[in-house]
Amino acid sequence: MRWALVKVALAVTTMVVVAFAVPLGLVVKELARDRAYSNAERQAATIGPVLAITTDRTQLERALASAETGPGGRIGVHVPASGHNGKPAEIGSRRAAAADVAAAAKLGRASISPVPGGSSLLQPTAVASGIAVVEVFVPDAALTKGVATSWVVLAGVGLALIIGSVAVADRLGTRMVRPAKRLAGAAHDLGTGKLCVRVPEDGPHELRSAASAFNAMADQVVQLLANERELAADLSHRLRTPLTVLRLNAASLGDTSAAEQTRAAVEQLEREVDQIIRTAREQKAPTRQAAAAAGCDAAEVIRERMEFWSALAEDEGRTVRVAGADHPVRVPVARPELAAALDAMLGNVFRHTSEGTAFAVDVHHAEDAVIVLVSDAGGGIDDPDAALRRGHGGGGDGSTGLGLDIVRRLAESTGGDVRIGRSVLGGTEVRVWLALDDRRARTGARRGHRLRRTLGVRRRRTARTGS
Repeated sequence: MRWALVKVALAVTTMVVVAFAVPLGLVVKELARDRAYSNAERQAATIGPVLAITTDRTQLERALASAETGPGGRIGVHVPASGHNGKPAEIGSRRAAAADVAAAAKLGRASISPVPGGSSLLQPTAVASGIAVVEVFVPDAALTKGVATSWVVLAGVGLALIIGSVAVADRLGTRMVRPAKRLAGAAHDLGTGKLCVRVPEDGPHELRSAASAFNAMADQVVQLLANERELAADLSHRLRTPLTVLRLNAASLGDTSAAEQTRAAVEQLEREVDQIIRTAREQKAPTRQAAAAAGCDAAEVIRERMEFWSALAEDEGRTVRVAGADHPVRVPVARPELAAALDAMLGNVFRHTSEGTAFAVDVHHAEDAVIVLVSDAGGGIDDPDAALRRGHGGGGDGSTGLGLDIVRRLAESTGGDVRIGRSVLGGTEVRVWLALDDRRARTGARRGHRLRRTLGVRRRRTARTGS
């Protein structure tokens, strides 16, 4: 907008300057020409009274000398012959052609004759013997005297007007653009989660209205988020009563392994509900930077969750393999979020494959990412893309697809992604790429292809070793 205003001001001012400066320049040139010929006419007029009295050469030469107002040799007099034996007299300087002088005498009015280096003004004057012609030489320099200086002054004034108009347009554009930039920056900050951002309501009327509408929208967003947090906290709080009943019932189941698993599940559910309530009560959700600063040990979380799921796998006759979780692997995600994502993937294995189906969990630590692979020997997923979208199930049994959506959002919060493909066990493989920083987006497809090829070789070797 600022540059557009500058261009408009530049174009308009340039057209105005051209429209006035060019005619003024031509007028100045014409005035200089008229001034030169007017001076020549005055010089010729001083010779007229002398010619009316006498045509004596001596007297005329004195008159010519006194009439010269500049360099000499510019005035001449053509006197006609007197009597039958007289001859025409040429006094002073003569430059005009004889035919031009004769034509001026015949016409009886002043005329201009072009001569080398300028032009001559021919002024006829009546004398006793006929018509005498006074010739005044006007050089080209006299015709353009002061014209160049006037044109330079006009060009300077025009340039000053153009620069001034551009400066004024730039200031006006700045006054309009600055509020617009503040509004755009505030909208970007609001989109990144800075709910306290507001815009000063200044500038043109339209931008003040836009700033007022933005501030009202931000207040409404804050209010809606507060209401959502309270609603989530209230709904989560209502779950405590049935959880208390489940915990009491689980306590009466005895000391069997199934009872221990039930009590552990109830305790985990209580912790998750408490976490939901605490998060909902906070003013804002933890940022990605805070999660990255805290992080967790992915290997420890995998070992912990596999202890829970291994008991259920043993009851169903499933073969379980864990690889790469024997040494610490730090990832920039919160521990509860990673545990929830693992439970979602492993829960899908138990939900969508038959009893006795083997599965495996592999952890690979690359330079800029941690890759978690959950694979099984089931029948696979017909539509992997639909399985990653909330509202689409991966097993065709009416599942909402919320589990894999949680996994996808966890990976994308680090700059990574989730892929579903065919595993070396023959079933489904869910690959979760947790980026350790933002370098993954700059490494390019070639490096990703090389890493995927390396992971494929490792999985095939592991499968042959397990068999």
